[in-house]
Amino acid sequence: MDISTILDHIFLLPEQSKKDLLLTINSVTYPKGHIILKAGKVESSIYFIKKGIVRAYIDEDDSDVTFWFGKEGETIISMKSYVENQNGYENIELLEDCELYELKTANLQQLFNSDIHIANWGRKFAERELIKTEERLISKLFKNASERYLDLITNHPELIKRIQLGHIASYLGITQVSLSRIRAELK
Repeated sequence: MDISTILDHIFLLPEQSKKDLLLTINSVTYPKGHIILKAGKVESSIYFIKKGIVRAYIDEDDSDVTFWFGKEGETIISMKSYVENQNGYENIELLEDCELYELKTANLQQLFNSDIHIANWGRKFAERELIKTEERLISKLFKNASERYLDLITNHPELIKRIQLGHIASYLGITQVSLSRIRAELK
């Protein structure tokens, strides 16, 4: 997905503001399995996914708990680092070879101070991330695993084909055996 389209999807910017923002963004590629954001570290970059799939997870004892998947057009960010400049709590792993757009947070902060349109873009960006987090929380609290799986296959059917079942089970908060049962019941 083109970076211009990704930026516009967040909030439309005047042409000059968009050009100024685009000047600070670089293309990068990383292989499948790469950990792009690491827990316990202040992250200095935001990434936009041009091509590929990623997952956010937290290490819990001897396993990890997946709480988010990202695909083309979505953003990879540690909100704790972005908002408070503090260590993030999540790891983000690339589940496929990925082509990303990288934006250094320090460059974005400078643009916020010099361009009200980019500052408003940043506000809309943070608001959208907050809503996504709220939706995930409400889903986790008020829907059972079968309902969350149905939501996943209804709203993001392409993810089921591209993500290992173990990661999907972790995301749903169940074992792979339970996921297999749910999948069999839905056929």
